Amino acid sequence: LISISSLLLGTTITISSNHWMMAWTGLEINTLAILPLISNPHHPRAIEAATKYFLVQAAASTLLLFSSTTNALFTGQWDITQLTHPTSCLLLTTAISIKLGLVPFHFWFPEVLQGSSLMTSLLLTTAMKFPPITLLLMASPSLNFTLLTTMAIASAALGGWMGLNQTQIRKILAFSSISHLGWMTIIIIYNPKLTLITFYLYCMMTAATLLT
Repeated sequence: LISISSLLLGTTITISSNHWMMAWTGLEINTLAILPLISNPHHPRAIEAATKYFLVQAAASTLLLFSSTTNALFTGQWDITQLTHPTSCLLLTTAISIKLGLVPFHFWFPEVLQGSSLMTSLLLTTAMKFPPITLLLMASPSLNFTLLTTMAIASAALGGWMGLNQTQIRKILAFSSISHLGWMTIIIIYNPKLTLITFYLYCMMTAATLLT
Protein backbone atom coordinates (compact mmCIF):
# COMPACT_ATOMS: atom_id res chain seq x y z
CA LEU A 1 0.00 0.00 0.00
CA ILE A 2 2.82 2.40 0.91
CA SER A 3 4.69 1.55 -2.31
CA ILE A 4 1.65 2.02 -4.56
CA SER A 5 0.60 5.30 -2.90
CA SER A 6 4.21 6.56 -3.15
CA LEU A 7 4.24 5.66 -6.84
CA LEU A 8 1.05 7.66 -7.38
CA LEU A 9 2.44 10.56 -5.35
CA GLY A 10 5.79 10.58 -7.19
CA THR A 11 4.13 10.46 -10.62
CA THR A 12 1.66 13.23 -9.67
CA ILE A 13 4.44 15.48 -8.33
CA THR A 14 6.53 15.06 -11.49
CA ILE A 15 3.75 15.54 -14.06
CA SER A 16 2.26 18.57 -12.28
CA SER A 17 5.49 20.39 -11.39
CA ASN A 18 6.93 23.38 -13.18
CA HIS A 19 10.16 23.52 -11.16
CA TRP A 20 13.10 21.20 -11.83
CA MET A 21 13.65 20.41 -8.14
CA MET A 22 10.04 19.27 -7.71
CA ALA A 23 10.22 17.15 -10.88
CA TRP A 24 13.42 15.53 -9.58
CA THR A 25 11.81 14.90 -6.17
CA GLY A 26 8.88 13.12 -7.85
CA LEU A 27 11.24 10.92 -9.90
CA GLU A 28 13.20 9.99 -6.75
CA ILE A 29 10.03 9.05 -4.82
CA ASN A 30 9.01 6.90 -7.81
CA THR A 31 12.35 5.09 -7.94
CA LEU A 32 12.36 4.35 -4.20
CA ALA A 33 8.73 3.22 -4.26
CA ILE A 34 9.20 0.66 -7.04
CA LEU A 35 12.32 -0.98 -5.50
CA PRO A 36 10.44 -3.06 -2.85
CA LEU A 37 8.01 -4.19 -5.57
CA ILE A 38 10.84 -5.38 -7.86
CA SER A 39 12.57 -7.28 -5.04
CA ASN A 40 9.31 -8.63 -3.59
CA PRO A 41 9.57 -12.32 -4.59
CA HIS A 42 12.75 -12.60 -2.51
CA HIS A 43 15.25 -14.46 -4.70
CA PRO A 44 18.66 -13.51 -6.17
CA ARG A 45 17.28 -12.61 -9.65
CA ALA A 46 14.84 -10.11 -8.13
CA ILE A 47 17.47 -8.56 -5.84
CA GLU A 48 19.84 -8.23 -8.81
CA ALA A 49 17.10 -6.58 -10.89
CA ALA A 50 16.31 -4.12 -8.07
CA THR A 51 20.00 -3.24 -7.63
CA LYS A 52 20.49 -2.67 -11.37
CA TYR A 53 17.34 -0.55 -11.53
CA PHE A 54 18.38 1.54 -8.54
CA LEU A 55 21.90 2.23 -9.82
CA VAL A 56 20.76 3.24 -13.32
CA GLN A 57 17.90 5.44 -12.08
CA ALA A 58 20.11 7.11 -9.45
CA ALA A 59 22.68 7.95 -12.16
CA ALA A 60 19.96 9.35 -14.44
CA SER A 61 18.40 11.43 -11.61
CA THR A 62 21.81 12.84 -10.69
CA LEU A 63 22.43 13.81 -14.31
CA LEU A 64 18.99 15.44 -14.52
CA LEU A 65 19.65 17.43 -11.34
CA PHE A 66 23.08 18.42 -12.66
CA SER A 67 21.65 19.64 -15.97
CA SER A 68 18.92 21.73 -14.30
CA THR A 69 21.41 23.18 -11.77
CA THR A 70 23.80 24.10 -14.61
CA ASN A 71 20.94 25.80 -16.43
CA ALA A 72 19.92 27.69 -13.25
CA LEU A 73 23.54 28.76 -12.73
CA PHE A 74 23.83 30.29 -16.21
CA THR A 75 20.27 31.58 -16.79
CA GLY A 76 18.80 31.98 -13.27
CA GLN A 77 15.77 29.89 -14.31
CA TRP A 78 14.43 26.75 -12.59
CA ASP A 79 11.40 26.57 -14.92
CA ILE A 80 11.11 23.28 -16.86
CA THR A 81 10.11 25.08 -20.07
CA GLN A 82 13.03 27.57 -19.81
CA LEU A 83 15.92 25.17 -20.34
CA THR A 84 18.12 27.18 -22.73
CA HIS A 85 21.78 26.47 -21.92
CA PRO A 86 23.27 24.09 -24.60
CA THR A 87 25.19 21.89 -22.10
CA SER A 88 22.06 21.55 -19.95
CA CYS A 89 20.00 20.55 -22.99
CA LEU A 90 22.54 17.85 -23.90
CA LEU A 91 22.71 16.51 -20.33
CA LEU A 92 18.93 16.52 -19.92
CA THR A 93 18.44 14.63 -23.19
CA THR A 94 20.92 12.01 -21.94
CA ALA A 95 19.36 11.82 -18.44
CA ILE A 96 15.83 11.24 -19.72
CA SER A 97 17.12 8.70 -22.27
CA ILE A 98 18.76 6.71 -19.46
CA LYS A 99 15.52 6.88 -17.44
CA LEU A 100 13.45 5.64 -20.38
CA GLY A 101 15.98 3.07 -21.59
CA LEU A 102 16.71 4.41 -25.07
CA VAL A 103 19.64 2.98 -27.05
CA PRO A 104 22.59 3.08 -26.10
CA PHE A 105 21.32 3.21 -22.47
CA HIS A 106 18.94 0.27 -22.91
CA PHE A 107 21.01 -2.60 -21.41
CA TRP A 108 19.43 -2.42 -17.95
CA PHE A 109 15.81 -2.64 -19.08
CA PRO A 110 15.45 -6.25 -20.39
CA GLU A 111 17.51 -7.51 -17.43
CA VAL A 112 15.37 -5.72 -14.84
CA LEU A 113 12.14 -6.84 -16.50
CA GLN A 114 13.32 -10.46 -16.64
CA GLY A 115 14.02 -10.45 -12.89
CA SER A 116 10.65 -8.91 -11.93
CA SER A 117 7.19 -10.42 -11.51
CA LEU A 118 4.59 -9.85 -14.25
CA MET A 119 2.69 -7.15 -12.35
CA THR A 120 5.89 -5.28 -11.51
CA SER A 121 6.89 -5.58 -15.19
CA LEU A 122 3.58 -3.98 -16.10
CA LEU A 123 4.32 -1.07 -13.75
CA LEU A 124 7.88 -0.71 -15.08
CA THR A 125 6.82 -0.69 -18.74
CA THR A 126 3.86 1.69 -18.37
CA ALA A 127 3.54 3.76 -15.16
CA MET A 128 7.27 4.27 -14.64
CA LYS A 129 7.67 5.59 -18.19
CA PHE A 130 5.00 8.26 -17.73
CA PRO A 131 6.94 10.86 -15.64
CA PRO A 132 10.05 10.87 -17.93
CA ILE A 133 7.81 11.07 -21.03
CA THR A 134 6.00 14.05 -19.45
CA LEU A 135 9.33 15.79 -18.77
CA LEU A 136 10.34 15.04 -22.35
CA LEU A 137 7.09 16.63 -23.59
CA MET A 138 7.47 19.74 -21.41
CA ALA A 139 11.12 20.25 -22.32
CA SER A 140 10.74 19.19 -25.98
CA PRO A 141 11.70 22.62 -27.48
CA SER A 142 14.94 22.61 -25.42
CA LEU A 143 16.18 19.10 -26.25
CA ASN A 144 19.24 18.32 -28.34
CA PHE A 145 17.58 17.27 -31.63
CA THR A 146 20.64 15.59 -33.19
CA LEU A 147 21.27 13.37 -30.17
CA LEU A 148 17.55 12.61 -29.71
CA THR A 149 17.06 11.67 -33.39
CA THR A 150 20.15 9.44 -33.40
CA MET A 151 19.02 7.62 -30.24
CA ALA A 152 15.43 7.34 -31.50
CA ILE A 153 16.45 5.74 -34.83
CA ALA A 154 18.86 3.38 -33.05
CA SER A 155 16.14 2.42 -30.51
CA ALA A 156 13.51 1.73 -33.16
CA ALA A 157 15.95 -0.45 -35.14
CA LEU A 158 17.64 -2.30 -32.27
CA GLY A 159 14.36 -2.88 -30.38
CA GLY A 160 12.90 -4.63 -33.42
CA TRP A 161 15.99 -6.71 -34.21
CA MET A 162 16.68 -7.84 -30.64
CA GLY A 163 13.00 -8.62 -30.04
CA LEU A 164 13.05 -11.14 -32.90
CA ASN A 165 15.84 -13.02 -31.16
CA GLN A 166 13.96 -13.66 -27.88
CA THR A 167 11.76 -16.48 -26.62
CA GLN A 168 10.82 -15.05 -23.21
CA ILE A 169 7.74 -12.81 -23.13
CA ARG A 170 9.19 -10.24 -20.72
CA LYS A 171 12.31 -9.76 -22.82
CA ILE A 172 10.22 -9.45 -26.00
CA LEU A 173 8.10 -6.78 -24.26
CA ALA A 174 11.24 -5.00 -23.02
CA PHE A 175 12.62 -4.72 -26.56
CA SER A 176 9.15 -3.80 -27.82
CA SER A 177 9.18 -0.96 -25.26
CA ILE A 178 12.62 0.22 -26.47
CA SER A 179 11.39 0.19 -30.07
CA HIS A 180 8.15 2.06 -29.25
CA LEU A 181 10.07 4.66 -27.25
CA GLY A 182 12.29 5.21 -30.28
CA TRP A 183 9.23 6.10 -32.37
CA MET A 184 7.78 8.25 -29.57
CA THR A 185 10.96 10.31 -29.16
CA ILE A 186 11.34 10.90 -32.89
CA ILE A 187 7.74 12.18 -33.17
CA ILE A 188 8.17 14.46 -30.12
CA ILE A 189 10.28 16.92 -32.15
CA TYR A 190 7.48 17.42 -34.69
CA ASN A 191 4.24 16.75 -32.82
CA PRO A 192 4.35 16.23 -29.01
CA LYS A 193 0.61 15.42 -28.75
CA LEU A 194 1.04 12.52 -31.14
CA THR A 195 3.72 11.11 -28.80
CA LEU A 196 1.22 11.10 -25.94
CA ILE A 197 -1.39 9.25 -28.04
CA THR A 198 1.27 6.70 -29.07
CA PHE A 199 2.25 6.27 -25.41
CA TYR A 200 -1.37 5.62 -24.33
CA LEU A 201 -1.82 3.04 -27.11
CA TYR A 202 1.46 1.38 -26.18
CA CYS A 203 0.35 1.21 -22.50
CA MET A 204 -2.95 -0.44 -23.49
CA MET A 205 -1.22 -3.06 -25.65
CA THR A 206 1.44 -3.86 -23.06
CA ALA A 207 -1.13 -4.04 -20.25
CA ALA A 208 -3.28 -6.42 -22.32
CA THR A 209 -0.31 -8.73 -22.99
CA LEU A 210 1.06 -8.77 -19.44
CA LEU A 211 -2.34 -9.17 -17.75
CA THR A 212 -3.13 -12.12 -20.02
